[in-house]
Amino acid sequence: MEYQVYTLPNGIRILHHPVKSAIAHCCLLINAGSRDETPEQEGLAHFIEHLLFKETGRRSTSQILNRLELVGADLNAYTTKEYTCIHASFLKEHLERTIDLFEDIVFHSTFPQAELEKERGVILDEIASYLDQPEEAIQDDFEGLLFKGHTLGGNILGTPESVNRINKEDIDGFIANNYNTSQIILAVAGDYDFKKLVKLGEKYLGAIVENKAVKNRVKPLVNTPQMVKAEKSISQTHCIMGMQAYPSSHPHKNGLLLLNNLLGGMGMSSRLNLEIREKYGIAYTIESGYIPFTDTGIFNIYFGTDVEKADRAMRLVNKELKKLRENKLGTLQLHQAKQKFNGQIALAEEGKMSLLISMAKSLLDFNYIDSLEEVIAKINAVTADQALEIANEILDNQQMTTLLFEPID
Repeated sequence: MEYQVYTLPNGIRILHHPVKSAIAHCCLLINAGSRDETPEQEGLAHFIEHLLFKETGRRSTSQILNRLELVGADLNAYTTKEYTCIHASFLKEHLERTIDLFEDIVFHSTFPQAELEKERGVILDEIASYLDQPEEAIQDDFEGLLFKGHTLGGNILGTPESVNRINKEDIDGFIANNYNTSQIILAVAGDYDFKKLVKLGEKYLGAIVENKAVKNRVKPLVNTPQMVKAEKSISQTHCIMGMQAYPSSHPHKNGLLLLNNLLGGMGMSSRLNLEIREKYGIAYTIESGYIPFTDTGIFNIYFGTDVEKADRAMRLVNKELKKLRENKLGTLQLHQAKQKFNGQIALAEEGKMSLLISMAKSLLDFNYIDSLEEVIAKINAVTADQALEIANEILDNQQMTTLLFEPID
């Protein structure tokens, strides 16, 4: 994969992925997320992400929002457990306008009290809306069980209580303690000369004062597996089960990505979907997921079904897990799993923004970006013996925490 990197004296890196297109994409990725909050500040990183689109020293809220939208660009942002990302897609002639805006909102936002209070109300509404979606809320509650006592278990949005406590002092402190300039990447995918891109980076980001704040991320302990049931005002049973899994640097990461895709990943041909939805018609949605973090990860399986079908669905899930633990994948099975996954990875590269953000994350975490060929080679290198070992480490339902949302009688 073709890319170039330049590091400014303050540590901010400029990443360029050349793409021959009239459309360009740009993101500013910051290695700061919800796990970097204190428990009392839950939701702070996400709150800041919202407030970045409010006033700066030289722009009002409307000027910020109109700066790119008036030229037809798409501007947005999101927060995860470990990152904050601001991103935009635009006609390629508007790159300087985009970098100028990113620099202004990230480094010169003023966080006025009136805007803080307005956005507090917006986020409280967002939390309320989120809680009305059991398939979403159960994921957060599950992570709270899996990482109990650790900030990785906190809700990215925060709680009404924590959001109501956040003040400007918290915001300024979080930015000072977490926006380390050597952990910030400006990434651009587009048809540009790299030297000109570097000059724009120097013009708008070169004067940013270096921040050498050191993170104190602590690896979470592994909590005892448990079964938890909660009654909710819902019509179906929702179930999520899983455990802590491999971090992003683990040698078995690619093997688990492959196994997860085979078991309950994208597409209608996953084992869980074929067995539980297509064969028995038990669950409309059944899927598995694997999210690697820098020092741990999450593997889980989720399904929603009618109350009277929940026990049977659970038994069928456990049956599929047992097959993978006890039966080594055959040569054809493994080949087909790799072929499917590699094809999905290749197709995903067509999404230039998601590819660009993935590249920026890789540069942050590993100081290196794999090419598509290297990614596929790592998937192809997974052996049946490795897959069996991974299945016995991660797909053991006896070691999984299970959370059930059940309708109130």
